Amino acid sequence: MEGNQSWIAEFILLGFQLSENVELLLFVIFILLYTFNLLANGMILGLISLDPRLHTPMYYFLSHLAITDVAYASSNLPNMLENLVKHKKTISYFSCTMQMVSYLAFASVECLTLVVMSYDRFVAICHPLQYTVMMNWRVCTFLAVACWACGFSLAIVQVSLFLRLPFCGPQKVNHFFCEISSVLKVTCGETWINEMFLFADGVFILVGPLSLVLVSYVRILRAILKIQSKEGREKAFSTCSSHLCVVGFYFGIAIMVYLSPDSSHLEEQQKILFLFYTFFNPLLNPLVYSVRNAQVKAAFHKVLQKNRSV
Repeated sequence: MEGNQSWIAEFILLGFQLSENVELLLFVIFILLYTFNLLANGMILGLISLDPRLHTPMYYFLSHLAITDVAYASSNLPNMLENLVKHKKTISYFSCTMQMVSYLAFASVECLTLVVMSYDRFVAICHPLQYTVMMNWRVCTFLAVACWACGFSLAIVQVSLFLRLPFCGPQKVNHFFCEISSVLKVTCGETWINEMFLFADGVFILVGPLSLVLVSYVRILRAILKIQSKEGREKAFSTCSSHLCVVGFYFGIAIMVYLSPDSSHLEEQQKILFLFYTFFNPLLNPLVYSVRNAQVKAAFHKVLQKNRSV
């Protein structure tokens, strides 16, 4: 890392070519969305911790998802907001490296957490009698720790490979944050190893987990269709529909960004997808799980009634 820093001190993030007035308008919009993100995910965490009825494996993993959403947004938004309000587009080499570690790690953790949540729903619906044994707190803790450890391990490997690369030209990154595939394009060394590992990580962290999620939900759907009562089928499906909405949104954007063919005319579209994911995915999770989840809504109403009584 010391050798590379002698080559380069900072990167220039090209982002979107906008006027200063538009940048100020976007700053106001983005900081509001970021604040809503913190409040919405904070609300989910607060409800889960306060209501004993939500002290179950499903909501335990949902709390990890909320923490990941806040951490992912916080890894790149503060720098982008600063650049918008100060009308500058630079980021130091160290800050860029830390940003890459953070966003790669938290994105991977979120993906793996979604897989674990689908497994939880699979056990709850397909093996209800063994649920408390198969998803005891020791197992849940192990799965959560494994998600975080695996996510950060993959990120550290990617960034370690990046740190060996030299820089010898204008460091203009065609993105609004240090997205690793965009930063690799401004190096002057051989990046085929980085690209190979990035693609392998994409397959491991996206295609593999998505396949497991789809297999789980095929079996869940078959189990739901075997339920005799209409109420039982609706209740079982309602516990899974929220998770399916989040999975579809997350994996859809991630696959379009990382597993689509590399093309210069797609770069602007990918930046928009990243922007959409950065701001709206952290908001989507608490909104979906609060609007479509009866237990979360009941916990929210319980908290409101307590406040009114006080």
